[in-house]
Amino acid sequence: MHFKFKLADSKISHSKVCDLLKKSGYSLQANKKTNEGGDHPDRNEQFEYINKKVRDFQKWNQPVISVDTKKKENIGNFKNNGKEYHKKKNPEEVNVYDFVDKKLGKVAPYGIYDIVQNKGWVNVGISSDTVEFAVESIRTWWQEMGKPIYPTAKKIMITADGGGSNGSRVRLWKTELQKLAN
Repeated sequence: MHFKFKLADSKISHSKVCDLLKKSGYSLQANKKTNEGGDHPDRNEQFEYINKKVRDFQKWNQPVISVDTKKKENIGNFKNNGKEYHKKKNPEEVNVYDFVDKKLGKVAPYGIYDIVQNKGWVNVGISSDTVEFAVESIRTWWQEMGKPIYPTAKKIMITADGGGSNGSRVRLWKTELQKLAN
């Protein structure tokens, strides 16, 4: 961003700078994720392999789930970017500041999506995104939703993004999954 303003020893307010930027065709914008970087040479092969495994599990009537931790959210009356209908000029009133309420804290939603049934499950934890919480979420999904749908299942295929608590290099994730399998 390059500008040339001739202001000989003059002061200018931030609001005037904003006006000048707007008149020059600029607007306040958030950054946008568009740069993917280079592709891994085996990327397509990886997805083809996963897709084949998913199809096999579907053919055998075995569950296939995709898991992911969602963004932690403050508990309380906070602003969000969603919209909902209200009477005109009567918006939902929320806190001015987004400081965490010490009594209420934050929640960590953990999502489980059953690819075969096209159904989701969200477990909401009040601590943080931990391996134990992730695996307990899968265990709860299995007891409450998975087992009734797949009463004869012998295996569960779990796909994950490989980051955070369910990272492929996180030894505890593998250990806790093995405990669940046992």
